[in-house]
Amino acid sequence: MGKKTALVVMAAGIGSRYGGGIKQMDPLGPSGEIMMDYSIFDALEAGFDKVVFIIRRDLDKDFRELIGDKISRTVETAYAYQELANLPEGFSVPEGRTKPWGTGQAILSARDVISEPFCVINADDYYGKNGYRILHEALISGEDTGAGGIQNIYMAGFVLGNTLSENGGVTRGLVSLSGDGSLVGIRETKNIVKTADGAAVQEGETLMPLDPGKLVSMNMWGLYPSFLEKLESGFSAFLREPGQDLMTREYLLPTIIDGLVAEGGASVKVLRTQDSWFGVTYREDRDAVRGKLAELIAAGVYKTPLF
Repeated sequence: MGKKTALVVMAAGIGSRYGGGIKQMDPLGPSGEIMMDYSIFDALEAGFDKVVFIIRRDLDKDFRELIGDKISRTVETAYAYQELANLPEGFSVPEGRTKPWGTGQAILSARDVISEPFCVINADDYYGKNGYRILHEALISGEDTGAGGIQNIYMAGFVLGNTLSENGGVTRGLVSLSGDGSLVGIRETKNIVKTADGAAVQEGETLMPLDPGKLVSMNMWGLYPSFLEKLESGFSAFLREPGQDLMTREYLLPTIIDGLVAEGGASVKVLRTQDSWFGVTYREDRDAVRGKLAELIAAGVYKTPLF
């Protein structure tokens, strides 16, 4: 029997660009499926055999009724709650802060329910099937640490041109690679828009072209439980950094991993996928996503209902 592997779904986001609604719970498939249904289906098909949901505690009842109870009939499930006050010992929430601390804290909040290699995804993104396959294969064939105790990490690398919205700018982690396909660095870049020529960063009226073939991070990572130790120590260091605005600053996975690579503490293998991403970054994306899912169902890629 091979290694047990988990899919970790980050579903605690508020969805500010989506009009304040809980976009992760928006029905998009013809039988009321939400985006997570498709992600979980693809991950189970790829070989993952546990699902961890990271959610807001106030959504627990609704979340279980909508998706959690259904999924638990198919696969082992666990829950973690991202909470503002979930901080290392000796730290407290700054007065006036209302938003949790970002994706790094989200994963850290699940440390008590993760003991196996795991794949991290956003709840409101469709990644396609290949990313789950290549990450699962890498996790079960690899080891958590390499020579000198360097942390091994895997990242699904998406082609920028396959990840853009028709309805506005998106933020993507632009990836720099070494000759062997390892990550050199990630540059979080905001307001990337789709253009007639491919892609560009929009600053006011100015468009700065980008290569649509460039690889980007879509927050789809393959990680080992030992990474949680680095997250924990890094979070304390993050909170201690002088001169930082702790009212708004976030502890984000791409920034954390980029820092580990820069200091020689991690090696990240970027695994290219040609699959097209789509998601509900904006409320206007809903109809396009429903249309794409309908096409996939008509082509026999998915059944409906899924579970």
